[in-house]
Amino acid sequence: MIRAMSRRLDLLSWLTAALGVVVLGTVLASQYLGGLQPCELCLYQRWPWGAAIALGVLAVVIRPARRVLVGLAGLVILLGGLLAAYHAGVEYGWFPGFTSCTSAISAGGGSVASLRDQLLNAPVVRCDVPGFVLFGISMAGYNAILSVIAGLVLLFAGICSGSKRAA
Repeated sequence: MIRAMSRRLDLLSWLTAALGVVVLGTVLASQYLGGLQPCELCLYQRWPWGAAIALGVLAVVIRPARRVLVGLAGLVILLGGLLAAYHAGVEYGWFPGFTSCTSAISAGGGSVASLRDQLLNAPVVRCDVPGFVLFGISMAGYNAILSVIAGLVLLFAGICSGSKRAA
């Protein structure tokens, strides 16, 4: 029983790091090969996956702490999923985004100088406009779905692998 849990944690440690590499590889390929430029919220969503890679590798190396590290990776990915869900909500107009990320240009009632200032200070890539949509779901939406599922699985696996059950 203990040997089976140890093997499961070994596999989850490797899968955590591998999933992070696949997700970050996909977004970097879409940016550098596909030409999709990330917004501010997109860049924030990359950090939890980078942390998951580091925690997965640490879990492989530091065997006694695997359970904690896998659970922590699950928590970090889950929090990243909540950020991605917020970003998807901003794209769908459900939530207001950061003003630095979703500012709109308004020409009414202002001078030419104020319009010029608005244009010069407008974000290059807006957070409220999805760069890519497939089947009505944006990349932030897919990230939210994947992150919540993976985060819950890893968090649950990290917590449950420490409990001693009778065979």
